[in-house]
This record gives sequence, structure tokens and C-alpha cells, in this order.
Amino acid sequence: MWRENTVDFKLARFYEMSTRVVLTFLIVTILLAILAGVGCTLYDLRLVFEEEFHAAFKQIMVDLLTVLAVIEVLRTALAYSTEGRVKVTYIIDTVIVTVLTEVMAFWYKDIEWQEVAMTIALVLSLAFTRIVAVRFSPAAARREL
Repeated sequence: MWRENTVDFKLARFYEMSTRVVLTFLIVTILLAILAGVGCTLYDLRLVFEEEFHAAFKQIMVDLLTVLAVIEVLRTALAYSTEGRVKVTYIIDTVIVTVLTEVMAFWYKDIEWQEVAMTIALVLSLAFTRIVAVRFSPAAARREL
């Protein structure tokens, strides 16, 4: 019995350390992606002088929203590394930012009203899910006790 617990403890410890190593590499990769995204956004500022304003600002807006989506992924990874669990609200925030990037692209496309309606329904359902996740989170339940 004592030997079993030692093996279980060692396996749990190995899993925890492996997860931390992989998560550290993931966080470094995400930080490099954010730096590359910021660099790409700064580079795309030249489009303001080279192309039509709407096209230039569309590209810059998409770049910025993409960087924000990657920042949300970083928040999720950092929350997992500190709390040992993934917060649903961070994932929902990431999806909302990504969907908003698509909404920004809608301004410059000819799209059907059904696509707009589906996008609005998606954003509303994500907002509702986020509200429910915040209201019924484990942290909120602990505070009420």
C-alpha cells in the first residue's frame, strides 16, 4: 500500500512538472507571437500612406484584433499555470475577440443577412454564456459560503 502511494505521488509529480515545462514553452511561444503581431501591425502602418484609407485601416484593425485574441490565449495559459484550471471566461473572451475580427471584416464585404444574423446570435450566446460563467463560477460559490 505504501509503495503504491509513492508511485502515484511520483507519477503525479512527473505529470505536474511535465505540464509546467510544456506550458512554459507555450507561454514563450505566445509571447513571441504577440511580438511578431505587434511588429506586423507597426509594419502595416505604412499602408496608410500607400493604399486607400479604408483598406489600410481594415488591415490594421484585423492585425490589432488578432493580437488581442492571442493575448487572450496568453491569459488562459497564465491562468492555467497559476490556478491549475482554465477559466471559461478567458476562452469565451478569446472567441468573442476572434468573432469581432470577422465582424470588422463584414464591413468591407458583401454578405447575406443570414450570415449577419448568425454572427449576432453567436455573439449574444457567447455573452450570455460568459454572464452565466461569471455568475455561477466556483469562486463566486465559495464567496457565498
